[in-house]
Amino acid sequence: MVTLGALWLPILLSAVFVFIASTIIHMALRYHASDYVRLPNEDAVRAAIRAGDPPPRQYIIPYGSSMKEMESPEMKQKLVEGPVAVLNVKRSGTFAMGPIFVQWFVYLLVVSFIVAYAAGRALPAGTPYLHVFQVAGTIAFLAYAAGNVPAAIWMGKPWPVASKEVLDGLIYGLVTAGTFGWLWPR
Repeated sequence: MVTLGALWLPILLSAVFVFIASTIIHMALRYHASDYVRLPNEDAVRAAIRAGDPPPRQYIIPYGSSMKEMESPEMKQKLVEGPVAVLNVKRSGTFAMGPIFVQWFVYLLVVSFIVAYAAGRALPAGTPYLHVFQVAGTIAFLAYAAGNVPAAIWMGKPWPVASKEVLDGLIYGLVTAGTFGWLWPR
């Protein structure tokens, strides 16, 4: 067993390296550029949403509060007519990347901490690089990638988008695995 204190460096550096990898993916490689597209009638949709003045939350359209309501002829007609959508409403205002980057980095630290906790309990000091890589990489991949599949199944996230996010999770998992394997206590 390896203590968390002995793993502070791989926790910190794996978060930094994944932050860098995610920046490269989103700013240089840009394969996520097609994940979001403009609605053909964006201004009309914005005006309709603004007129409803919804607070920041997640919404589903059409909404049914029970299975009984979901089975009603009116709801079935709404589903056939469309659109069927999941809508996330954020607070209005200018877009500030600083707070988003801070939240992202804190998330990366949390994932790295969980990887360190699990790997530290499963592997002793002196474990060979490849074995640390396998264990840490599996945990990190699950943390970074697994949530995208249920979003595609249940919430309608397009499968090509979810697949790219799973690929990102694989890359982040490999970066985390390499960092932990490299810095594992000997």
